[in-house]
Amino acid sequence: MTTHLQDTTTLHNGVKMPWFGLGVFKVEEGAELVDAVKSAIRHGYRSIDTAAIYNNETSVGQGIREALEETKLSREDLFVTSKVWNADLGYEATIAAYEASLSKLGLDYLDLYLIHWPVKGKYKEAWRALETLYKEGRVKAIGVSNFQIHHLEDVIEGAEIKPMVNQVEYHPLLSQKPLLQFCKETGIQFEAWSPLMQGQLMDNAVLKEIAAKHGKSVAQVILRWDLQNGVVTIPKSTKEHRIIENASVFDFALTETDMAHIDGLNQDQRVGPDPDNFDF
Repeated sequence: MTTHLQDTTTLHNGVKMPWFGLGVFKVEEGAELVDAVKSAIRHGYRSIDTAAIYNNETSVGQGIREALEETKLSREDLFVTSKVWNADLGYEATIAAYEASLSKLGLDYLDLYLIHWPVKGKYKEAWRALETLYKEGRVKAIGVSNFQIHHLEDVIEGAEIKPMVNQVEYHPLLSQKPLLQFCKETGIQFEAWSPLMQGQLMDNAVLKEIAAKHGKSVAQVILRWDLQNGVVTIPKSTKEHRIIENASVFDFALTETDMAHIDGLNQDQRVGPDPDNFDF
């Protein structure tokens, strides 16, 4: 049972990854983002997730540097993730994209680097580049994002190194149970993006009832559900009070009945693109 904000899961290569982190999707470069990253780290977060396409790696890096100075933590205390965008999938292009992300972030290495989307005909070459970066010790762990079971099988078939993480859209209306089960069986850590469905679940009657019973918010109930399902979660917020509130999920546990009721909400409903029907 995950009981602390800094608790970690151990990836199949032995690297420890925090169960809980800060997502920064759609947060623009600037002071608000720098402050959000600093606030998260100050309040105990140790994982920050960004991507090249978010166009905010410079501010994320600045927030990290200022937070390390302020808290006297070391770089090794943090777990930083970024992702290679679709336009840069390909062996040389992916390695160049990694260099560009490192440069913008102002870091010497990433803890986790992901292929952002499974662009047909391109992701296997990109995976080969990630394997090279990993074997050279330039990134601590490598993985994918938005990969379905058949994409994962395709990558694993020709890979020297199996993906360590699969980050996908995951929330009570899209619980992706077959994919979650496949990842568990193959030793790939499952990670949720958009765990709160971009705020669309806050008025859900079932979630509100469970939240009231535990004296918690709907967001906290959803994030606890993630953790109890063995799913790493990275809720996005730029507001300090919300960053603190989101992480206040380690002082209660959902019952088996609660979990079953939340599982029962699934409608296979996405807020993001369908990886199998997306115009890349």
